[in-house]
Amino acid sequence: MHPAIRVEQVAEYENQEVSIRGWVYNRTHKGKLVFLLLRDGYGFVQCVAFKNDVDAELFNQLVHIPQESSIIVTGVIRADKRAPGIPGGYELGITQFQIIQAAADDYPMALKEHGVDFAMDNRHFWIRMPSQWAILRIRAMVISAIREWFDQNGFINLDTPILTPAACEGTTTLFETPYFDEGVAFLAQSGQLYNEANIFAFSKVYAFGPTFRAEKSKTRRHLTEFWMFEPEMAFCDLDELMEVGEQSITYIVKRVLNERAPELASLGRDTSQLDTIEPPFPRISYDEAVEMIGKIRDRTEDPEQKELLNFEWGMDFGSPHETALTEEFNKPVFVYGFPTQVKAFYMEPWQGRPEVSKSVDLLAPEGYGEIIGGSERISDPELLLQRLHEHNLPEDAFKWYLELRRFGSVPHSGFGLGVERTVSWICGINHIRETIPFPRTIKRMYP
Repeated sequence: MHPAIRVEQVAEYENQEVSIRGWVYNRTHKGKLVFLLLRDGYGFVQCVAFKNDVDAELFNQLVHIPQESSIIVTGVIRADKRAPGIPGGYELGITQFQIIQAAADDYPMALKEHGVDFAMDNRHFWIRMPSQWAILRIRAMVISAIREWFDQNGFINLDTPILTPAACEGTTTLFETPYFDEGVAFLAQSGQLYNEANIFAFSKVYAFGPTFRAEKSKTRRHLTEFWMFEPEMAFCDLDELMEVGEQSITYIVKRVLNERAPELASLGRDTSQLDTIEPPFPRISYDEAVEMIGKIRDRTEDPEQKELLNFEWGMDFGSPHETALTEEFNKPVFVYGFPTQVKAFYMEPWQGRPEVSKSVDLLAPEGYGEIIGGSERISDPELLLQRLHEHNLPEDAFKWYLELRRFGSVPHSGFGLGVERTVSWICGINHIRETIPFPRTIKRMYP
């Protein structure tokens, strides 16, 4: 009996008769031949039916089978370097097939150009297209690689609440919801504060889940709901934090290059820069970055670009500044020591420079911006209380967080890694909305 295989296994079954279960992505009829591009969730493979090899009635059904019909095809796998697919180079010579359901003729995502709004309105169908399928396969591999590296390096996964009583990153970007008789709760911006409690029991932990920012941002780098990986470490300073960041990012990139090469190729991704990703990553201070941006601006001749690169010490980076900085490097670059005024209340101040925090951003090359943001956390209870007051945050809501500093406090650090931005960079795609199955933005709740 012939085996049922996945498309990704075709190379293992050359010259053997197999069955593949999937959906018709495309159909071409050329006289006595019908070509089907079949997708099964694991890849795309060309299937060829010759009129003399199959029953006449079945051949006629293939000639007219609609896009997205579900079928089971049986035939012999043969090598053909010209055959399209993901991975390409193989095709199946059809000897028999079974139609599970003939799809309706009015499939919305027909094989033609579609505008972004139309594609987003039909996201539930758009994810079937080869480009979206490849991106989301890479996303799954990125998540797998993240977990694998941290699991192998002494971290334990501890889930943190999605409903929280107080802000972590700032009060202006919160989604608020009634919470029984307790008043209001907020959708989490981060699991960090709870992770800080977890390290005093487990030393090295990570949380992974959805986070929410009520920012009215329309840029290609922002989503309202996104997924963030957040490691937190006891007895860890800023230098050690950066080492964890560069080691884990290197592992993620290499895993994708090794296991998702066909998907990257189908996206047309030039992987030459990804091939160079190795520790150590460049490290520059915020002060050095400000100076560098000034020099880049001075040599820029385009007046519009020169205006976008205006920058003064004390500002946070915008997209043009991050892009300009990363163009100076061929690897991700750490920028550390940001002004205290543009960072969160819990960040440790630089010794002798209270206006500077022990914070760090990791900027991806090729203009993809921040993929990691982290810091050393304040370990002194009195200083933390002072910062809460300076940020007008309610002391009662953070009572438990302050108590962490009174019972066995140690230097500790952590960061957040944005999954969607990391996927955007690795895939080399323009907009973050394609890196998550169903993106949420300020103008889109459906599908």
